[in-house]
Amino acid sequence: MSQESDKQRLRIGLCGLGTVGGGTLRLLTTKQAEITRRVGMTLDIVHVATRRPDASLQELGIRISQDVFDVARNPDVDILVELMGGFEPALELVLLAIENGKHVVTANKALIAVHGNVIFEAARKKGVVVAYESAVAGGIPIIKALREGLAANSIHWLAGIINGTSNYILTEMGERKRDFPEVLKEAQQLGYAEADPTFDVEGIDAAHKLTILAANAFGIALQFEKIYTEGISKITTADIAYAEELGYRIKHLGITRITPKGIELRVHPTLVSERQLIANVNGVMNAVVVKGDSAGSTLYYGAGAGANATASSVVADLIDIARAGKDDRTGSVIPPLAFSNLRTDLEILDISEIESEYYLRISAYDRVGVMAKISQVLTNYGINIEAVIQKEPHGADLEKGTVPMVLLTSRILEKTMDIAIGVIESLDEVADSVTRIRVELFNDEIA
Repeated sequence: MSQESDKQRLRIGLCGLGTVGGGTLRLLTTKQAEITRRVGMTLDIVHVATRRPDASLQELGIRISQDVFDVARNPDVDILVELMGGFEPALELVLLAIENGKHVVTANKALIAVHGNVIFEAARKKGVVVAYESAVAGGIPIIKALREGLAANSIHWLAGIINGTSNYILTEMGERKRDFPEVLKEAQQLGYAEADPTFDVEGIDAAHKLTILAANAFGIALQFEKIYTEGISKITTADIAYAEELGYRIKHLGITRITPKGIELRVHPTLVSERQLIANVNGVMNAVVVKGDSAGSTLYYGAGAGANATASSVVADLIDIARAGKDDRTGSVIPPLAFSNLRTDLEILDISEIESEYYLRISAYDRVGVMAKISQVLTNYGINIEAVIQKEPHGADLEKGTVPMVLLTSRILEKTMDIAIGVIESLDEVADSVTRIRVELFNDEIA
């Protein structure tokens, strides 16, 4: 092949042929003519690494390997697409590809969140691109929106439903009054949740994604180890019903906000007003709201996972790199995280330093004066009660002789609320641990 023809062709090595890898292969092959027309060059898969080789790939003239490192070493590959997931061998593979001067596209949010600083520094030194749009929110172009569409904005905060599994479970619990274990089992049967659902339901997957979003929003290094993470496994159908009675929905949100004290970086169940758009994002769908100083609040909504949605973002990254390479401007699509001008003046706040309003569910013995005692504790710590729900006991509460009491409180520092909850739990009249869910108002904006 002549040097001139090589300039009109981007040669792709694909590592991993699972759900997303298969979707990427299909998209690139079925839409090759359209992509070539748009880009002005051909995007060809020339090498695939998979544990289960498919003879049909050979019929397409694609080289097949079971060793992924063969792709990183192949001089005929311009760009390596890593779609295997996990840390090993993904990290070693990506670093080898970079060392060999190849661009990289990855959908691996855990890899970027935990090892991205090392990867981007290696890419910067070699002058290659590491693109990762597909690592966050599937087919929603949220990284591109932060990096390009909102580039003129100082981002104040962003909040997102960025794990479809958790959103599906909470939706089913709320709409059909089903308990968490039952809905989780169904989610596993439907393929929404893994056999080990820990990453999804305990917030780790969302934390990986929020780490990446915060780095792009605020120009800071990736700091996954500092994120506060709380899952949904302790949320009950009763909590969802009480929240709705108060005019709220419970959503599992990733929230990051810049404040005078530093940056909030947290994933947890959250009460959101039912009037806000993000409160009405249901099922497996994802949504991210971004508040900028110039654009105001903007909402990005769509499929957060799946072969086609995620493959769409993978191919979009490939197209960006192809266009830049064709015009000899590759450096322009290197994400800002690849550079060395990251902000170092912003600390990640500990969860104890954030301020919020709170939903408290307290299981108290049915005795005279218990509400007065709880109110006095909150008053002692400067916490006002904004709303109260007290129900007649039934079911387990009736058997234990307790009544459920639900309170919405005024805005207060988390560490102050920690102390107040500790005192409430020590009262003889209180039977169990207090359930606490943070409330976010988002200044009554588009969220």
